[in-house]
Amino acid sequence: MPSTFRIPRATPTGLWARAMEAYARRTYGQVPDNAYVLWHHRKALRAVLSFESKVARFDALDPHLRSYALLASAGTIGCSWCLDFGYFLAHDEGLDLAKVREVPRWREAEVFTDLERDVMDYAEAMSETPLRVTDEMVAGLVERLGVPAVVELTQVVALENMRSRFNAAAGLESQGFSDVCEIPLAVGSEA
Repeated sequence: MPSTFRIPRATPTGLWARAMEAYARRTYGQVPDNAYVLWHHRKALRAVLSFESKVARFDALDPHLRSYALLASAGTIGCSWCLDFGYFLAHDEGLDLAKVREVPRWREAEVFTDLERDVMDYAEAMSETPLRVTDEMVAGLVERLGVPAVVELTQVVALENMRSRFNAAAGLESQGFSDVCEIPLAVGSEA
């Protein structure tokens, strides 16, 4: 389903726009729709790109756990654009796609470890309103992952909440990034 662009799609112009579009096409195969929305507010676009590039360099949390958490968060919020793009990134990162596709129904899928399940539960708990995070949930993750990894997990899930809510509110839908993966995402389960 194409994006509805509740916020009108901008037409990027100028040298910086050409550089941004060239980078996006080289890296992702196409320009993400949210770039066209953010182009209306260049300071917001630069801030988002700067923060995203810094977060991408975090390294305290296992990247597989990070991917599962981000997909679980996006699924909880219901952002098809974020699920589509997250699945594409998981493919690019070399994750087991048969396992990744089960993230939306992780409670029933038998492919996940207890730690992976706890990470996805935490990501969902952070993404619900009201929050469902408990002291016990955090303590268990700190015990197994360490404080720096839990701080990173919390920050990346919070960032995914920002992304998912921005994209959903802006009317952005799946853009076909995950088409390269050849395996569709499973339909989500009920908590």
